[in-house]
Amino acid sequence: MANSVFNSYRENFLGSSADWYKNTILVFLIINPIVWFSGFHFVAGWMLVGEFIFTLAMALKCYPLQPGGLLALQAVAIGMTSPDTVLHEVESQLEVLLLLIFMVAGIHFMRDLLLFIFSKILIQIKNKALLSFLFCFFAAVMSAFLDALTVTAVLISVGVGFYGVYHKVASGKKFSEDHDHSGDEGIHEYSREDLENFRAFLRSLVMHGAVGTALGGVCTLVGEPQNLLIAEKAGWEFMEFFWRMAPVTMPVLVAGLATCVILELTGWFSYGSKLPPEVRSVLSEFDAEQEQKRTDRDRAKLVVQALVGLVLVFSLAFHIAAVGLVGLMIIVLLTSLNGVIEEHQIGHAFEEALPFTALLVVFFAVVAVIHEQHLFQPITDLVLNMSTDAQPIVLFAANGILSMISDNVFVATVYINEMVAALNNGVITREQFDILAVAINTGTNLPSVATPNGQAAFLFLLTSALAPLIRLSYLKMVQMAIPYTIVLSLVGGAAILIVY
Repeated sequence: MANSVFNSYRENFLGSSADWYKNTILVFLIINPIVWFSGFHFVAGWMLVGEFIFTLAMALKCYPLQPGGLLALQAVAIGMTSPDTVLHEVESQLEVLLLLIFMVAGIHFMRDLLLFIFSKILIQIKNKALLSFLFCFFAAVMSAFLDALTVTAVLISVGVGFYGVYHKVASGKKFSEDHDHSGDEGIHEYSREDLENFRAFLRSLVMHGAVGTALGGVCTLVGEPQNLLIAEKAGWEFMEFFWRMAPVTMPVLVAGLATCVILELTGWFSYGSKLPPEVRSVLSEFDAEQEQKRTDRDRAKLVVQALVGLVLVFSLAFHIAAVGLVGLMIIVLLTSLNGVIEEHQIGHAFEEALPFTALLVVFFAVVAVIHEQHLFQPITDLVLNMSTDAQPIVLFAANGILSMISDNVFVATVYINEMVAALNNGVITREQFDILAVAINTGTNLPSVATPNGQAAFLFLLTSALAPLIRLSYLKMVQMAIPYTIVLSLVGGAAILIVY
């Protein structure tokens, strides 16, 4: 009986995660207090950081909020940091939290317009290289002014929508009929090859789009959560952030778009798949049918979303308010002008952002431990003792490597705080701080495309409903990201060396 009760608790612990993963987390939780109360505080602190990075790297086994949160709670409980210090870290990053909560939710109500744009591009453009370029370019532009997670969500919606349409027709059903596209049992034999080619086509397209979110996301303070965090520490507003990053981000953008075209023309790294003619015909018929069904009210919604989009760009460019408050304004405008007045409709928009917002607060708890235990002091001293010419490229490389295996928001948070401390202590000048802030931002945003662990948008894509449909596995994503990782890292690093 007792054994049965114990097994029930064990099964409930971290849910459906693998047993080895559960055991690993339990070992962490047992060892940490032993090392801490033995007096090895510095060692215990680094153990916690390593364990937390492990939970980020294993995000596909279990969302990091739960195991990472348990580690952070334990750290506070045994005295590695205090609730007041954690609260201070959260208070200092209020703008970042508001960005995640309100801006992502605000753009949710602009999805119809974004879906409309991407759908028209996919249907109308027949040249695959040009189509891929446009997907990558528009994803970059939208991510610069919106949010990489939201743009990725739009790409996922487009992919799932079109996949479901063709899968339904290939199963012998009409557009209006209900259909489960998760399995291929009902697919006609003569349609199976087209379906596989369509999967490869969508796989390459969404990967180009996902990389586009990284290319655009690095350029502005709203593109990625850590950008706003860095901008807040540096005291940069929207346009100043853009211009300071431009010497690195603009060459990278050009190189990334060129890489997109080259991959499609050569077919390297599983790119280059074309849209089968039969699939294009089905999608065109579906689009025409949807256009006929579109009412005046639907068209009015698209117009309102486009106008509010212009208001958003203007508001960000001229920094009329904190970014999160601009997001709240977008929510109010789009919901009131487009008739979204029920609570559950509004609540749904917050589902994507809030789990990551909660995880970010856990980040800050770990950062509080790093501060109180001075864990990064030796690394910071090592970097700052180098020549001023070497510091930017070393920080770029260090941030890039760490971001590949953990999470770029966490890495950026740690390093920018260390640089702020160095500035406040007179170790570096304000001019050098600005240069190092550029290196940290580009280092965490560019090489991190190597794995889904580094980029929240990539992880979001990998764990989405689209990934299994188009056979986009972890290893496949890493393989397809290799050329982009090499080009973005080399061009970004070279720009850092040349400019700074």
